[in-house]
Amino acid sequence: MLKVLRPLATLIEGFIDRIGGLTAWIALVMIGLVATNVVLRYSFSFGSVWAQELEWHLLAALILLGMSHALQRGENVRVDLFYARYSPAAKRVVDVVSALLLIAVSLGFIWLSLGYVEQSRSISEASADPGGIPLRWLVKALIPLGYGLLVLQQLAHLVRLLDAPLNAVEESSHV
Repeated sequence: MLKVLRPLATLIEGFIDRIGGLTAWIALVMIGLVATNVVLRYSFSFGSVWAQELEWHLLAALILLGMSHALQRGENVRVDLFYARYSPAAKRVVDVVSALLLIAVSLGFIWLSLGYVEQSRSISEASADPGGIPLRWLVKALIPLGYGLLVLQQLAHLVRLLDAPLNAVEESSHV
């Protein structure tokens, strides 16, 4: 059964990789924007509410879109003090339970954020500051999108984890 899901897991992982590439570009744009804002503010006494808000919106995109890619690559923070001493079977159990819990929490975030995004969209929420960014619901929509990517990534991880031989758990555990 899991062998049938391998191509789907590969497709999801490829999609998450492309999202990771997008987040790298977002980070580069954000660095350029922050540097430009600093130079303009301190050299020419020129500031823009819109540009400052854009920094925060890009940071939100970077985090929410990048978290699934970071988790896929194993670049998340994990406490290995106990985990490193577990047997491969115990590691597999921990990894499966962790993935299932992360899926449950992510689905909760998605469920709770949908109303939040819809409310923002329905009132055409915009920045309260003059010269701020309109359509604030677009950045809020990154919340369910980011957690949806996290669910997809964890489902692909579960397929790989449950389909792998027991001794391969040590090399491939990401959560």
